[in-house]
Amino acid sequence: MESPGGAELCFPHLVNISCKKPMLPQSDAMLIYILLSVISVLTAALNLLVIISISHFRQLHSPTNLLILSLAVSDFLVGLLLMPIEILLTEACWFLGDLMCALYYVVVFIITSSSVGNMVLISIDRYLAICEPLRYTTRVTLDRTKICVCLCWIGSVLYNSMIFKDFLRQPDSQNSCYGECVVVLNYITGAIDFVFTFTGPITVIIFLYMRVFVVAVSQAQAMRSHVAAVTLQRAKTATAKKSEIKAARTLGVVVFVFLICFCPYYVPALVGQDIEDSRSSSTFVDWLLNFNSCLNPVIYAFFYPWFRKSIKVIVTLKMLQPDSCDLKIL
Repeated sequence: MESPGGAELCFPHLVNISCKKPMLPQSDAMLIYILLSVISVLTAALNLLVIISISHFRQLHSPTNLLILSLAVSDFLVGLLLMPIEILLTEACWFLGDLMCALYYVVVFIITSSSVGNMVLISIDRYLAICEPLRYTTRVTLDRTKICVCLCWIGSVLYNSMIFKDFLRQPDSQNSCYGECVVVLNYITGAIDFVFTFTGPITVIIFLYMRVFVVAVSQAQAMRSHVAAVTLQRAKTATAKKSEIKAARTLGVVVFVFLICFCPYYVPALVGQDIEDSRSSSTFVDWLLNFNSCLNPVIYAFFYPWFRKSIKVIVTLKMLQPDSCDLKIL
């Protein structure tokens, strides 16, 4: 059924209160569906490879890789859950009810803020590894890293439950018509979220990586100036330093891409506007935010040889062999 204006309604039997479907050309809609579906499958598949690699091979069980694993879990959930729903809602009609709308947004923000938290933890890890190498192994252990990761996810759940407590009570309070799923963070709530989810973490990340960059440059200069006098033991130490610096550079690229993908979403908060998130607006911004989850494992594959080796073992099913978890990946 069509509305008096000619547009098709989401709920034809509710003429006066139903939302209207956007009129997209069939060819354009098909192209969008195919493109977004490919991105969703790639995101889920690539991050699943990261999860399997780090979980399966004992040689990869390090504090840094545990943080990468936590980030891959959040990115995997984006590809498995959030992107498919975004695809289904390209036509802007929400058919799952108000409660599911509220839960959907809570899950979206939990995954987003946990990703930000993981980025902060990764930055702290690289800072300690480069700037305080003598105390790194004693201060950063697997058990402590596991606790930090758990606290990151638990804190994300509690924080977003508090932010959206009113929205969970009345999930339809901000909808302008029936069949719409929208959440609008008012100026106060948006400002709090802007500080705790964006400016605060980003400030910490940038500060730590600036310190890492300065120390890494000074270490590289020191190693070049003493290259003639190094012993075998010092050569091993220099190799370890080089490995740490390479890891910092790789994760720095991850953080840089993260900033590019996240900044457009928070532009309204920068200019003092309410942050509105709905199924009918800011489609490009939403997908740019989600696309970050697809880019992270691509960066790992490009920079990390261990990830490429583990992919070969997984794809060729060699990981099903006995004692495959003890294979040399590094």
